[in-house]
Amino acid sequence: MHNGIRLSISIPTPSHLLFRILHSYSGSAHIDTVPPPSSPPFKCSISPLTISATLQNLLQPLSAPGPPPILSYAPVFQFLTGLNMLKLGHQVHAHMLLRGLQPTALVGSKMVAFYASSGDIDSSVSVFNGIGEPSSLLFNSMIRAYARYGFAERTVATYFSMHSWGFTGDYFTFPFVLKSSVELLSVWMGKCVHGLILRIGLQFDLYVATSLIILYGKCGEINDAGKVFDNMTIRDVSSWNALLAGYTKSGCIDAALAIFERMPWRNIVSWTTMISGYSQSGLAQQALSLFDEMVKEDSGVRPNWVTIMSVLPACAQLSTLERGRQIHELACRMGLNSNASVLIALTAMYAKCGSLVDARNCFDKLNRNEKNLIAWNTMITAYASYGHGLQAVSTFREMIQAGIQPDDITFTGLLSGCSHSGLVDVGLKYFNHMSTTYSINPRVEHYACVADLLGRAGRLAEASKLVGEMPMPAGPSIWGSLLAACRKHRNLEMAETAARKLFVLEPENTGNYVLLSNMYAEAGRWQEVDKLRAIVKSQGTKKSPGCSWIEINGKAHMFLGGDTSHPQGKEIYMFLEALPEKMKAAGYFPDTSYVLHDISEEEKEFNLIAHSEKLAVAFGILNTPAETVLRVTKNLRICGDCHTAMVFISEIYGREVIVRDINRFHHFKGGCCSCGDYW
Repeated sequence: MHNGIRLSISIPTPSHLLFRILHSYSGSAHIDTVPPPSSPPFKCSISPLTISATLQNLLQPLSAPGPPPILSYAPVFQFLTGLNMLKLGHQVHAHMLLRGLQPTALVGSKMVAFYASSGDIDSSVSVFNGIGEPSSLLFNSMIRAYARYGFAERTVATYFSMHSWGFTGDYFTFPFVLKSSVELLSVWMGKCVHGLILRIGLQFDLYVATSLIILYGKCGEINDAGKVFDNMTIRDVSSWNALLAGYTKSGCIDAALAIFERMPWRNIVSWTTMISGYSQSGLAQQALSLFDEMVKEDSGVRPNWVTIMSVLPACAQLSTLERGRQIHELACRMGLNSNASVLIALTAMYAKCGSLVDARNCFDKLNRNEKNLIAWNTMITAYASYGHGLQAVSTFREMIQAGIQPDDITFTGLLSGCSHSGLVDVGLKYFNHMSTTYSINPRVEHYACVADLLGRAGRLAEASKLVGEMPMPAGPSIWGSLLAACRKHRNLEMAETAARKLFVLEPENTGNYVLLSNMYAEAGRWQEVDKLRAIVKSQGTKKSPGCSWIEINGKAHMFLGGDTSHPQGKEIYMFLEALPEKMKAAGYFPDTSYVLHDISEEEKEFNLIAHSEKLAVAFGILNTPAETVLRVTKNLRICGDCHTAMVFISEIYGREVIVRDINRFHHFKGGCCSCGDYW
């Protein structure tokens, strides 16, 4: 052990050293090209014969009689950097120490770089700390080593130490310091460094300026990023990409598109950044259109695994299952389907597009060590959204057995699954274990899940008590859950309390007025209904129209409630007008409580026919073979009458119907729904 570096290999003579090295690393030499787990990935592309010949030349001065010059070691460590030959580096280091030599700043800088590239950051630190007279080059090597391993605070601290020694830094220093400022989310630190850059005139350096753009873009200072970009005298594609990423992160999609269209050249990063920006901004159709443009032969680029990950959420947003499958097939053809990140993205896409079986298949293709927290959370949340609470719980237990520590997202999915499945006691147990067993303090969303859990089960008094005892103010999600529970269990008094809270918290959300209006209408209190309508009208807000869409042969067909504009509108309404009699023969009774208007029962029944999800399902039945699964997405919560109707439709026509509403999935098959009518 020397200065914290374990050197267990003794070198008796220089000639013995040279013989051992040349014997071990010649011909069919074994070169360990797999870096330690903590080291960034590296691939060795130098042949063993080349290594042997080069080493023979570099080691020759070390075998001469008498102590070799200390500088003779510098080229050896420089050559070994990046080759992951840690054992050989230890041998050379031991040879130096046995000769009574101590590294200078120059040699030390090469040793720091070598050890860092070989996965031994501790030895880098020991060498650095052992040099009494550092140089700018030595500081740069240590700064780079810390940045390489993600030690942002140490990177910045080393830079300050460098500054205190009187070294100002150069084009090699600042990109790493700025990168660490980004990781620390310290725009103040970045601006201080920017000031120093301006003083020494490095603001026009391509790499320094690009690093500044990245800093300001990721820290939300997009105007400053634009100023740096505008002042650059030379730009490359990385500079353009940095500014593009800054605009997409800030949500300035129009500005990002303008940058994208101005770019003199684009690479895969440019395309992927723009596609990702569209997806994250909810502009799914634009993301898919741009992806289509990119995969054309004349685009000059091919998607990589990051591109695939970026476009799949767009498929999920639009529930375009067939489109998602096409992208999955493309990933398979390109050999990307075994990438863990792609498989996790595919799991999420299939789950959100209504194919839980495909989601589970992708999840199961992950190796045990590839199933990270994101993968487990994706699967738990998927089961929860389908109302499969028991599977969500069992998946959670598998995750714990695999040694993965849950986070707040895990418990949101788990508690939601329990809520949608009526697993009240199980949900309460895990809620109570969050802080005691897993050291996670419940957040507002967890209280909302438990309020929903209790409310769905009709335990409204307990739900109300929970809301009153919360350590933080109850938000719209909690009062909304309570209002929905009151609607289900017909507790008008408590519903009025919840609704009044919501009218203050989110006055523009007409859904809250509609829910309370429904309850007043059920009670025959039409004056209150009229008052609520007058309030909504005076505020200038409009009820969000029910909208549903269904994908057939890769094309999405959208329907609004009461829509008659579709080319097949006549056929659709003829089908739906005949449907009630068929369903009534099977035991169906229309639930006209979901119609607000004070009109006759016959008119109410006719209004129920025109709900958007029924229009979409009718269109699907008329235009697809009997074995086709109908997948419908709705922008609002499916109403009780439509839910009942879907149950009968699945039995009468022998169809599988999957409806994804704003809260969850309902899978209708053989006269039953996956929710077990608990929703």
